[in-house]
Amino acid sequence: MWTIILLLISNIFMTFAWYGHLKYKTSPLWIVILASWGIAFFEYCFQVPANRIGSYEFSTAQLKVIQEIITLTVFCGFSVLYLREDLKWNYLVGFFFIVVAAFFIFKKWA
Repeated sequence: MWTIILLLISNIFMTFAWYGHLKYKTSPLWIVILASWGIAFFEYCFQVPANRIGSYEFSTAQLKVIQEIITLTVFCGFSVLYLREDLKWNYLVGFFFIVVAAFFIFKKWA
């Protein structure tokens, strides 16, 4: 459970670091780069422990899939609430297929 919580926090920071500046397109690029790096520092403070703790319970592939699903979930909320962009049906279909991929990664095959 700690892995999921830490990945969630990490992805919130990551999403703001990577996409938050898009709301401020008139800001100088060097300022948004420095701001993004500053935010990304906190992302790593949660991401590294999440992967370390998670490696005792999950395979690397499973950790990556968990991270991607959390990323997409956080990104959907961020995109709608912060950037005020619509989620189009084809985006949701694409995200659905990533969740289907998670099924295949986590399913115990005989």
